[in-house]
Amino acid sequence: MYEDQTYEALLERMLERIPAGLDKREGSIIYDALAPAAAEMAQMYIELDVNNNLVFADTATGEYLERSIAWSGITRRAASKAELKGRFYNSANGLLDIPLGSRFSLDLLHYTAVEKLAPGTYRMESEAAGEEGNRYFGSLLPLDYIPDLARGEIAALLIPGENAESDDLLRQRYFDSARRPSTSGNKYHYMEWAMQVDGVGGSRVFPLWNGPKTVKVVIVDSQKQPASELLVSQVQQYIDPVSGQGEGQAPVGAVVTVVSATGKNISVSAKVILAPGYSLQSVIDAFKVLLEKYRKEKAFTASYISQSVIGSLLLDTEGTVDYSELKLNGGVGNVILTETEVPLFSNVELEV
Repeated sequence: MYEDQTYEALLERMLERIPAGLDKREGSIIYDALAPAAAEMAQMYIELDVNNNLVFADTATGEYLERSIAWSGITRRAASKAELKGRFYNSANGLLDIPLGSRFSLDLLHYTAVEKLAPGTYRMESEAAGEEGNRYFGSLLPLDYIPDLARGEIAALLIPGENAESDDLLRQRYFDSARRPSTSGNKYHYMEWAMQVDGVGGSRVFPLWNGPKTVKVVIVDSQKQPASELLVSQVQQYIDPVSGQGEGQAPVGAVVTVVSATGKNISVSAKVILAPGYSLQSVIDAFKVLLEKYRKEKAFTASYISQSVIGSLLLDTEGTVDYSELKLNGGVGNVILTETEVPLFSNVELEV
């Protein structure tokens, strides 16, 4: 807004106000007196422009973004803790029950047993909030003595931990709420309710899917992968714990069914020409990172995975000069996704 209010422009305007008969050349007393003032005013305009941007939701960041949208009731989602499935065994390799509250370590992370799911199987909660708690393979070491315990292990990730919501995600959630108002149990209200449960990364709503007053809510976890049974159950309990009774968020009479999205496995294969100094494995690893980012962007937003986009990502991969014979699921062309499917890149095979 104030880009034209530069030091040079301000100084020139100030010098123009000096009578013509006075010396205002560079190095003169008048010039040297006005120059510092012009510099300070230019800095003032810079800060004024920055402060202007902190007022509006489309340009505000951090605390100022939160304050600019506070009137809407939308707040930044705090970091959440990962929940994982742990199994414990005795010396005879049989499943062993352990006391609730038992603490274990895996590398530098600590986990606590918070709920018994089945004999010898427990819901473990990471003590550290955020995505770092999502490491779900490896042996658990007890921090306190547990009789008869021979070994413990993390078997599966139930609900991924999330980092604190970024500015971009918070801003997009605010814009979505403003552009698609959720009210009176409309379609967008169900989407909002699903997203209010920690661990949910996206949802789709299908009204009247099984007759009058029925609603299906399809969800993915925060990693944009199919949700676990535990996460599905938590969303079901939050929205409609007793069908049609209005004891959750859903209005009386609405029969809500919450299910997980289905994963669509997609294999990628191609021949590549490597740049000098790069190994095939390093290119594969870098390509997988780009594929994962693309997968998360397209989950619940795209109806197909584009072969041309995959090819573009392969060319953008550091170490790749060119490629040929690119195939998705062994064929040429796009991979179609249904409304309840999310893409999963199950296998990446590159050869030279």
